[in-house]
Amino acid sequence: MAEARPCILIPVYNHPTTIGPLCDELAALGLPLLLVDDGCDAECAAELDRLAGKGHHLLRLTTNQGKGAAVRAGLEQAQRFGYTHALQVDADGQHACEDLPAFLAELESAPETLVVGYPRYDASVPRARFYGRYATHVWVWINTLSLEIRDSMCGVRLYPVAALNRLLARHPCGNRMTFDTEVLVRWHWAGGALTQRPVRVHYPRDGISHFALWRDNRQISMMHTRLFFGMMLRLPRLLARRLRRIPAEEGS
Repeated sequence: MAEARPCILIPVYNHPTTIGPLCDELAALGLPLLLVDDGCDAECAAELDRLAGKGHHLLRLTTNQGKGAAVRAGLEQAQRFGYTHALQVDADGQHACEDLPAFLAELESAPETLVVGYPRYDASVPRARFYGRYATHVWVWINTLSLEIRDSMCGVRLYPVAALNRLLARHPCGNRMTFDTEVLVRWHWAGGALTQRPVRVHYPRDGISHFALWRDNRQISMMHTRLFFGMMLRLPRLLARRLRRIPAEEGS
């Protein structure tokens, strides 16, 4: 494989006060930043223009399409720019930037691996959000017939760009909050290599959430249902893969 050329990919929707400080923190990693404006309002768009003036890439979507659509557009742009990997980071500044070098450390030894974050929460995490995630965890474990994916909702992950774009050309994985989960399930189904790294998460008291309770919960429920039937179609292959792995796990 050619030498890795990673970038940092940040989908942004109306986080005008956090995106600037986040970009300043991420500068310590020495990587190009690709900001995707997902139809932001005037205040946030102006902040993104300011950051683009400092040399960061800016891809602007004319209307808000959702996180999944923004990440897909960003991955396509990253490939056009010649980047081989994209480290996805959320724009709200919840994740500890000090934990990100561990994701990039995988590039030399496992460049085709998708590296997924799993959260290490501090006391700021809302209890409802913490426990609510387990409904999705359980469905992911069912739909993959595996406990391999510890958390499918964390917004920090290192994507091999070309491989992800090939997968997304076949399965777009939704435009909004379903994207992060579905793309991991489909990566697992395709037999893609996956490893996981912890990332510390802090919820600021005045943090902004764009989760639309009824719309997003409905879409997430429909996604789990669709993936369940997809799992049933793949059941013989998934079971065979699981049976092949058991002897290796017992011998380790």
